[in-house]
Amino acid sequence: MTGEGTVFGTRLCADRRSAGLTQQELAERSGLSLRAVSNLELGWAKVPHPDTVHRLADALGLRGDSRTGFLAAAGRRLGGGAAGPGPGDRPNQPSGGPVQQNAWPLAADRSQAPAVTPHQLPAPVPHFTGRTAELAALNAVLDAARPGRPAEVVVAAIDGPPGVGKTALAVRWGHEAAAGFPDGQLYVNLHGFGSSDEIMAAATAIRGFLDALGIPAERIPLDPQSRAGLYRSLLAGKRVLILADNARDAEQVRLLLPGSPGCMMLVTSRNRLIGLAAAEGAQLITLDVLPDDDARSLLTRRIGTRRATAEPDAVRELARLCGGLPLALAVTAGRATARPAMPLAVLAAELANSASRLGALQTGDPVTDVRTVFSWSCQHLRQEPARLFRLLGVHPGTDITTPAAVALLGIGLDGARAALDALASANLATEHVPGRYCLHDLLRAYATEQAAKHEPAPRRRAAIQRVLCYYLHSSHAAALLLNPHRVAVPALTPPCPGVTPERLDGHQQALAWFEAEHQVLLGCVSLAARTGNDVCAWILPWAMTEFLDRRGHWHDWAATQRTALAAATRLGDIAAQAAAHRALATACVRLTDYRQARTHLAACLRLHRKLGDRTGEAHARHSLGRVAEHQGRYADALRHEQQALTLFTDAADQAGQALALNAIGWNYTLLGRPQQAWAFCQQALTLHRNTGSRVGQAQTWDSLGYAEHQLGRLDHATACYQQALGIFRDLGELFGQADTLARLGDTRAAAEDLPGAQDAWQQALDILADLHHPDAAQVRAKLCQHQHSASHLFTQESGLVGCGDAPGPATGHDA
Repeated sequence: MTGEGTVFGTRLCADRRSAGLTQQELAERSGLSLRAVSNLELGWAKVPHPDTVHRLADALGLRGDSRTGFLAAAGRRLGGGAAGPGPGDRPNQPSGGPVQQNAWPLAADRSQAPAVTPHQLPAPVPHFTGRTAELAALNAVLDAARPGRPAEVVVAAIDGPPGVGKTALAVRWGHEAAAGFPDGQLYVNLHGFGSSDEIMAAATAIRGFLDALGIPAERIPLDPQSRAGLYRSLLAGKRVLILADNARDAEQVRLLLPGSPGCMMLVTSRNRLIGLAAAEGAQLITLDVLPDDDARSLLTRRIGTRRATAEPDAVRELARLCGGLPLALAVTAGRATARPAMPLAVLAAELANSASRLGALQTGDPVTDVRTVFSWSCQHLRQEPARLFRLLGVHPGTDITTPAAVALLGIGLDGARAALDALASANLATEHVPGRYCLHDLLRAYATEQAAKHEPAPRRRAAIQRVLCYYLHSSHAAALLLNPHRVAVPALTPPCPGVTPERLDGHQQALAWFEAEHQVLLGCVSLAARTGNDVCAWILPWAMTEFLDRRGHWHDWAATQRTALAAATRLGDIAAQAAAHRALATACVRLTDYRQARTHLAACLRLHRKLGDRTGEAHARHSLGRVAEHQGRYADALRHEQQALTLFTDAADQAGQALALNAIGWNYTLLGRPQQAWAFCQQALTLHRNTGSRVGQAQTWDSLGYAEHQLGRLDHATACYQQALGIFRDLGELFGQADTLARLGDTRAAAEDLPGAQDAWQQALDILADLHHPDAAQVRAKLCQHQHSASHLFTQESGLVGCGDAPGPATGHDA
């Protein structure tokens, strides 16, 4: 090291530190390499070119005496000679013209630049699978850039959640389309989701492009706009593909856009670049996880066909546990190939626990470690979106609406909506249907970890309490809209601060709300029980009863009522226990578990007697009548219903009287006494109309239809069934529709309207099959028998075979 070198290196280091720059930052500003700056400071570099000295002075922002001193130090380093031209006398600067930073003739002298054709695309990902539609979409975007098309720059942006394979798709397509860009392919990783000091500035990216295009370092402008101008000039009239990978936002890539047609820019980002679409006309392509078939195919190709074929169930389970996320699938396949002797079923068992799944996907490599990749997206979120992401890890459902997010966060509607939009823009949440946002299973697991790590336990408990309160109050209101005549309606305390329950308008909105929130509400029931919120754990199942019964979700009904019964027992609430026993008994009847139904109703009866609740006892008697009827004990059923009627009458309960009167009439039809049945059902219909019970009216019209059928008045029976069907359909009561349709088919068959009968039975069968109800076999038998009869006449003439051996006609009816 020479003395002169020490003087200049010392001065350079001092001025750099005074400017608050690192060696890396100075290198980027000056267009020099980090090694060159380091060597100059250490005095190890050769004599610097005068232009290099001026670059450094410009990058350090030196003016006046500071600049003169810096140039003088450089002069001593050069051996005492001149330090080169000053800032007003730079190379290629016209005399007397305005000063430009490292001016370089652009279009006029472009021919002086060496002819270089860059091919910078990374190697394609091995075993690339699927993405046919997305590749076709990119081809369609490319088509717009072909000769003869409008003179505009073509831009496409691929966005999607972390680990979904955006880069793999872009690189794959780039190689496939490379022939269409004979002047080269440029690539840069912008590190948009790394730490703040890793995010690449656009000017730095352009510097790399200019290097790739053969421009000498001393001819690259320092000013970002001038640098971008040179870059655009070099691409003018050429066909070059520019792949800007891993961009943080639109602003990071705007300077990289070519200025003339023929080139195409392809951007990948975890964020949805709506601004790039709005201002630059970018075509946005959002990448989702792989479909099941493609996920299994990717695993098979990575693991090996022989091994995958030997354990197809395990491959299917691994694909499911990875949720179709290509990064998770790749890591799983890598773990499998690293342990060739391990059965794939064992690997699937390791991933099965959602709490430890992310740990099972660790690789030790930040590029492929799922946890690390997720963290890069989350670290750039603002405060409320980041908090919402974490709290979604404790939310009981698979998706969430804005009103529920308001409760979860405890903030206003606008703030919650903005937080959800931010998560969607970052592709950390997906708006899978309008107004409903969900997380990928692995992202949910990561959110749960982050909540445990960064949300104190009191704040987590408060968020859970608020969101359960929202769903409880909303469900309670919706239940009363579905059936305003519910008995023993439990009272609720006012909503928690920060909670605004759903405002529903009418029966149809309530039914639609329950339909949309069905799975979330099931999660709420379990969460309430786990967190000791026993009031919610029994009242929420009460609120769900009407919906679950009407839509045929009887297993869910039974499960939630078992939770309700346990919660009511812990509370010591006898009335709540009785209500849960009766609801659970009704669910058991739907599931044809009559022994359990009778056990629960016996307990219900005892509890109501203990309370001295005559109306509750009457409802228990009515339910016992239904069990007896379903078991074919019609006389016992009639006796229970008559006792219920007496109790309802003593209590002056008109709605209960109507229930019992209809049930008495129905049992008289089952006993072959239709005239008496008709009289009781007419009384029931009048009372149901008085009380406004639409479901009661539908059930009674159905009973009247059966009585009319037995009386031989088939037209009247059909009209009664149509009345019942209209109400059941409006209420969304699936089993009621199927039950009435089956009887309507019987009536039409008796009237020798076989096409009408088959149509009604087929509709009934479709519903019962969807409900997995055992009555489907009876209706199927009727259909097959009548189809066999109809085809028998045809086969006598044609010699064709009918539908084959069919079971006998179904017998019995269900109320």
